[in-house]
Amino acid sequence: MTNVVHLTFPSRARSRGDRLAALTASFAAERRQDDDVFWLKENAELLNILECTGAAPGPDALETHAAFYERVEKRIAFFPQYYRFLLSITLDLEDLGMPGSKGERLTRWAAAQGLAEAELSDLQRAEARRLMARRGVAVADDGLTERLLAFISRPETFAMPNKKAAYELTHTIFYLTEYGRRRFAFGAQVERSLTYAGTLAFLDRNADLLAEICVAMRQAGMRPPARWDDWIAEHTADFFLADTELAEPERDDYHEFLVCNWARAAAGATPFAAPQPIGRVSFHARRTAAAPLRQMSQLMLDLDDARSGDWALMRPTVANALDAEGYGILQEAEAACSDFDGFFAGFARAGQSIPMGIPA
Repeated sequence: MTNVVHLTFPSRARSRGDRLAALTASFAAERRQDDDVFWLKENAELLNILECTGAAPGPDALETHAAFYERVEKRIAFFPQYYRFLLSITLDLEDLGMPGSKGERLTRWAAAQGLAEAELSDLQRAEARRLMARRGVAVADDGLTERLLAFISRPETFAMPNKKAAYELTHTIFYLTEYGRRRFAFGAQVERSLTYAGTLAFLDRNADLLAEICVAMRQAGMRPPARWDDWIAEHTADFFLADTELAEPERDDYHEFLVCNWARAAAGATPFAAPQPIGRVSFHARRTAAAPLRQMSQLMLDLDDARSGDWALMRPTVANALDAEGYGILQEAEAACSDFDGFFAGFARAGQSIPMGIPA
């Protein structure tokens, strides 16, 4: 007896409009249930990027969110703790072309409830301020801008591996520039902060973070190093999109996929250019084992008092500790960084005595 297995392959959207409609529908209806907070997070991120890049996804792409838009007032009233997600999705849907004006009413309601005042983080306050300003609602500043600027104007913070700080750097730029819509004179210290954070991300082969840094640089009026742009382009082209029963959205690289495409759009390329599977999809990045950052950090720790912040002096020692591929990445990072000597001085943390003698 012969068993015949019939294989069916889902169609893939190829035109730009169809790709965006398939992508939006997948996030809205196929990856997670819409009562999951991660559904809010994923859809807020996608729609934000579509709105920021002027993607104009069209009515078919927005229709998949009609049910969300219909009951958003009920959701925000019962889940005010998620007001930033809910406002972001609503405002982006309207600005992308969804008929309606609920965003203004919801924004004024959130302001009247004092929801922004319940935020402990300056970064979350900055996001709330930016969201409400989109519909003309002002949030008290109380020195918020000055504190944010003080944080991002300390390059030493970003010469040491600290992903949380680096992501807060990029989002501070996003909010202060209103995602590139507002010119803001940041100055040389902020440029160094972005350069140092990007150098660490490049050495770590962290495309997710480096893509955000490239976008933030452009919004701050800077031009990212060409090698960073090229690597993001190569990395974006290597994504694998798994569909139907192979899709694993619970553990994929969707955010990396979104921000890499955002960085491509900011660089003038067409985002989301690959054919998009229709239905349930997960996004998987190519992995590389050659990232030299961890080896460099361990080397600095192991050297103890023998380490120096002088890159010219330390270069042979660092080079000898890396394999050929890792050293090649280091050479690219050095060539791309406008102040690698300054970056390495902060990265090495040389000459810092152990704080044993601080008086009680």
